[in-house]
Amino acid sequence: MPQARRLFRPSRVLLAIAAASCFSVAIADVPIIQPGKPGEPSRQINAEEAIQLVSARYSAADVEFMQGMLPHHQQALDMSALLPERTSSNEMIELANRIERTQKDEIVFMQQWLRERGEPVPELSWQGGEHDEASAHAEHHGAGHGQNHQAMHGAHHEMKGMATPEQMAALEAASGPEFDRMFLELMIKHHEGALSMVDDLLKQRGSAQVPEMFEFVNDINNDQKAEIDRMLAMLTSYSPDPRAGLTAGFRDAEEAIWNMELLAALPKPAGFYDVENPAGLPASRLRELAADAEGSASDESAEDGEGTSSSERPALLDFANTDMAFSGDTLVVGSYHGFKIFDISTKGEPNLISAVVCPGGQGDVSVVGDLLIMSVEQGQGRLDCGLQGIAGEVSEERFRGLRIFDISDLRMPVQVGAVQTCRGSHTHTVVNEPGEDNRLIVYNSATSFVREDEELEGCFDEDPYRDERTARFRIDVIEIPIDRPQDARIIHSPAVFADPESGNLAGLWERGDHGPGTQTTNETNHCHDITVYPEAQIAAGACSGNGILFDISDPENPTRMDAVVDPGFAYWHSATFSNDGSKVIFTDEWGGGVRPRCRASDPLTWGANAIYDIVDGKLEFRSYYKMPAPQSETENCVAHNGSLLPIPGRDIMVQAWYQGGISVFDFTDSANPMEVAYFDRGPIDEKELVTGGYWSAYWYKGLLYGTEIVRGLDVLQLLPSEYLSANELMAAELVDKGEAFNPQLQPFVSWPQEPVVARAYRDQLERGNNLSSDQLNQMNQLLEQADQVLASGRSNSGLANRLSALAAAVNEEAAAHEGLDRKRMSELSSTLDGIAARVR
Repeated sequence: MPQARRLFRPSRVLLAIAAASCFSVAIADVPIIQPGKPGEPSRQINAEEAIQLVSARYSAADVEFMQGMLPHHQQALDMSALLPERTSSNEMIELANRIERTQKDEIVFMQQWLRERGEPVPELSWQGGEHDEASAHAEHHGAGHGQNHQAMHGAHHEMKGMATPEQMAALEAASGPEFDRMFLELMIKHHEGALSMVDDLLKQRGSAQVPEMFEFVNDINNDQKAEIDRMLAMLTSYSPDPRAGLTAGFRDAEEAIWNMELLAALPKPAGFYDVENPAGLPASRLRELAADAEGSASDESAEDGEGTSSSERPALLDFANTDMAFSGDTLVVGSYHGFKIFDISTKGEPNLISAVVCPGGQGDVSVVGDLLIMSVEQGQGRLDCGLQGIAGEVSEERFRGLRIFDISDLRMPVQVGAVQTCRGSHTHTVVNEPGEDNRLIVYNSATSFVREDEELEGCFDEDPYRDERTARFRIDVIEIPIDRPQDARIIHSPAVFADPESGNLAGLWERGDHGPGTQTTNETNHCHDITVYPEAQIAAGACSGNGILFDISDPENPTRMDAVVDPGFAYWHSATFSNDGSKVIFTDEWGGGVRPRCRASDPLTWGANAIYDIVDGKLEFRSYYKMPAPQSETENCVAHNGSLLPIPGRDIMVQAWYQGGISVFDFTDSANPMEVAYFDRGPIDEKELVTGGYWSAYWYKGLLYGTEIVRGLDVLQLLPSEYLSANELMAAELVDKGEAFNPQLQPFVSWPQEPVVARAYRDQLERGNNLSSDQLNQMNQLLEQADQVLASGRSNSGLANRLSALAAAVNEEAAAHEGLDRKRMSELSSTLDGIAARVR
């Protein structure tokens, strides 16, 4: 009987099946519901639909990406099909073949992907498979192609990186090297657009989730990045500029120089660089070099980081050289680590006097008498200049703001004042020379985060719409008593960006782009740099999202006169006036100074200077200037700090471009700037981008000084050339800029009544064919005689009369000219009169 009972006892499997059969009836009776949007009715769906919803393995973003990438790829094929009959370069033909192979395969994949999912497939003029060269030739050169071409590219040219119909037409009309350059420029932008589309897709939640899709978009990303690198190298090779393609090296980089001479290249002093990594290379690059040196790329100790602490060392900018200031025969070089003081009394041979360690970045410096002012921005800066940094979000030891040093003893500077600010100090501007009240007014420009109110009372990081006490959307006005610098303080923090009608503090650029094909410009909630021009009681503010002209007739209360935006500017960085205050140059620090922004494919209007005329208190755009030599992917390059070269009758600027070197350019004609001299080195490293190159380049007492972020300090001298005469350069050396030169304080300069100054004007007029040979001969004779009389200390009334007569004749002739020629003739006439008065 027990066995019989076992025969009739149901097994566990049978029970499970029976249970499932019973419950399936109940489950089938329960409806499957899909709710609608809020307020819309729900709907009942069947089990098959429910499974489809759960198994949806792609997103709307995936579909949009595929549909958009198809015409994007098609344009690459259209461009490549133009190439065989328009180039003689085998390298270009190989490039086109690679593009065709990859783009065709990817087009087939994308079309198939869309069809399998029942999604619309954009119609293309080429539908995949073998590309018939004869039909391609007919398409690209016949009427049918023109219609398809215009229809296709007219509909899609606003897609990222795609060429416009006008650009495609220009490419089709070009040939030879012109075609090659244009093709590379357009194709690089085209590939960069594809990378941007990939990036946009991957940022969206739920996109590219299926491995097949994810691998595809990453293949596009990797392939097109590699192709961009190859095309950039090819495009750079087309440049005849000697600066293109310089070989890399920390101390032995190749150099290119034109119309100037390098007098000295001083390395950083001990204590101001990482002894284990003086070039500031990334840790991965150090390991690679160490492995190469040992003859094994897989050296285990190098991979594990044994035997070196470089991967744990501070970042490069902890030792970066930054800005400069001058006083008499003294040069101060700021850095993130402190500052160095040099004696520059011996021409071209700076002598280090002292090196002051006081970390905190940014390290911008100014000198007024025996006081040195330094900007400090980083959260690790300490009040006591200590090296140990700061722990915690709130600390009474933290310092961010303006440090003040007594440098009456250049060998032993002493910190005598410290002004704490809510956002630290990125740069600062000495607004005035000490007056009867014996105090300085300094504008503080801060770009960093707002510290906690618990650390510094009154610091609020609120939206200006919620709390108008916010520390953003302001500059600081600081008062420094010369005799009591310890009492320096903030006396005002004006909201200089406010809307004058609504009072809204955020009254200027709000951040964003300016339409298709434009830059994304930063929000205007601070100024990066303010340059003052006391002669006209104005200042130019490069204020993140805007260029601003200020009225500083009341220095403690600057007011906005005008503000401009530029669709090609990413970040308004610094400003420089012409000597007469009729023009101002604003710089765009696209990429923040740490990215390669002077590549052959980069626009010459992005990361450039914008030159404005000042007309009736308003800024009127005239042109752009960008250092013209293409740089490599391993060279950070963009417009940075510079100063005027004080040549009478001309507006000339010397400027730093990071690893783009130093460029000297003439903007006398503000609509047509031109380069007149340069110096450049190859990249610091051949494989990795290291943030380096020139932070600042300034003219002072006849020489150019450049702070190299990584390498040290350079001193250069301009040489006479067809663009700059010996007389013009000598006249510049006669300018007296006063006791000190702080670049953000631009005084009006004038030239003494000397024969060499008259010769400078003469050279300019002769260059423009505005003087007859008789006038030139007479002027040369009289100026030579004036040199002799002035050297002897005697007088000569006869010579004085002849000089006065020549001055009157030149002045009369000036009336027959216009613009710059008239101005130069008038200045020449005035100078001749002044020389006549001296010899009379």
